[in-house]
Amino acid sequence: MTKTYGLELDALDLGQLLDGLESRAESWEKTAEYFRAEEMPVGEYFIVEECSDMYEAEGVAGHYRSIISKIRSQMEEQR
Repeated sequence: MTKTYGLELDALDLGQLLDGLESRAESWEKTAEYFRAEEMPVGEYFIVEECSDMYEAEGVAGHYRSIISKIRSQMEEQR
């Protein structure tokens, strides 16, 4: 069983946290796409995340998206 934490952040800090998580999710999604296409997309520059294949990259991206979804859901509950 994992431990669950309750955090309190003001709206600005929460927005910054979500921006950071979005950025990480996008980076991992681009990494997965890089592995799928086996080449860098034309006109797109980013740092490929260190992983073994597109499945690992998709899994990490999915985990970030899950965290974002949980946070947004909790935000909606508190409005």
